[in-house]
Amino acid sequence: MSKTTLFLLSCLFALVLVSGDLIAQSTTLTGSWPHWMGPDRNNTWNESGLIDKFPEGGPAIAWRTKIGSGYSGPAIANGKVIISDFVTNDDFTQSNFQRLKMKGTERVLCLDEKTGKEIWKHEVDLVYAISYPAGPRCTPVIEGDRVYTLGAEGNLYCFNLETGDVIWSKELKKEYKTNSALWGYAGHPLIDGDNLITLAGGRGSHVVALNKNDGTEVWRSSTSKETGYSPPTIINASGVRQLILLRPDAVSSVNPDTGSEYWSVPYEATSNSIIMSPVCFDNYVYAAGYSRKSLMIELGKDAPTAKELWRNKGRDAISPVNVQPYFDKKTNVLYGMDHNGEMRATQLPEGKLLWKTTEPIPGRRAGNGTAFIVRQGDSDRYWLFNDVGELVIAEMTPKGYQGIDRAKVIEPTNRAFNRPVVWSMPAFANRRAYIRNDKEIICVELGKSE
Repeated sequence: MSKTTLFLLSCLFALVLVSGDLIAQSTTLTGSWPHWMGPDRNNTWNESGLIDKFPEGGPAIAWRTKIGSGYSGPAIANGKVIISDFVTNDDFTQSNFQRLKMKGTERVLCLDEKTGKEIWKHEVDLVYAISYPAGPRCTPVIEGDRVYTLGAEGNLYCFNLETGDVIWSKELKKEYKTNSALWGYAGHPLIDGDNLITLAGGRGSHVVALNKNDGTEVWRSSTSKETGYSPPTIINASGVRQLILLRPDAVSSVNPDTGSEYWSVPYEATSNSIIMSPVCFDNYVYAAGYSRKSLMIELGKDAPTAKELWRNKGRDAISPVNVQPYFDKKTNVLYGMDHNGEMRATQLPEGKLLWKTTEPIPGRRAGNGTAFIVRQGDSDRYWLFNDVGELVIAEMTPKGYQGIDRAKVIEPTNRAFNRPVVWSMPAFANRRAYIRNDKEIICVELGKSE
């Protein structure tokens, strides 16, 4: 595999998950996007009163705030925007996928949702020893009066949301005697009851559960040849709750209360580049990654067991890299950006390709072209954010893709495949989109005029 090809794997950090049977800590609040993929962790925007098309000249920008570089998305709740970044004088756009040593300051910023003005910030000086060290990858997690953040080198913090005071912190690399993955810590943590579940790495501690109140370890589980980047996912299947883990060498299920393993199915990721979180629906689990490495698993109906249904469906399957695919449980159709830059629709569980298009990214077919996917309620309308900095309104059904409108809202400030890109997932709340690049975060008005 060429070095150029592997560049895509640097931007692991704003993936989009959907699961028809997903369980997440429900934090559904009016005007919130409190963690990765929104209030119910299903990447659906349920607000009403949104524009049908962009106004002439594009949507209004409510505010702009300067920030540093990073791939992490913002979290929105309680009138606050939490975003993490990395401030360095070094060049983070170097086209080399080897580990680089880069000095800088990793920060967590709390901004006023209405104005973008800084309320508080936390800073820690670090040496990034990862590939493509632009900055943090993981979206913060806001719950109640606390916010949890995971940095690219494994610095895990719990802050008081109002003041920014550190309640507890962990250095995952030090605690679990491991190194950061080549592309850094990128698996977005998950709140489950009193636990914070996160990838840690190390022997017997691929995933750990920490008490969210004080950071003490509740359990540790599993060993993988590499940590990988796939966020943990909890589902209800086979009559029990299951924590589904997609590792570079397997798809496995463990008890989310104890960490004990239920089942495991082998998987072989190309260059450890497994990034998506498994898509789970009915009694099926779908996982895929670079180089057409796709896998469909059928779960036991009465007991937590699993068997391989098919693997490596070739060009019929979606091989996601930068973008988590979206599964429509009404039609059993998976929509996603393939690593070749196409938006695809695939019928599951059969794995039959329905259609493909390069329209979400204008003017070119781009390897690993990126367009993050958010559904508007239960409609067929979707909000896409592509890697040239455009918001796109589109309709997607099993019959095809129909572009409705698009508007350029921010400049791409990173580089991939010899082209400028922005590879950070927005947040959607308060009839607004919150979008960042490596220089600023902006707040885009998307509500209808009253």
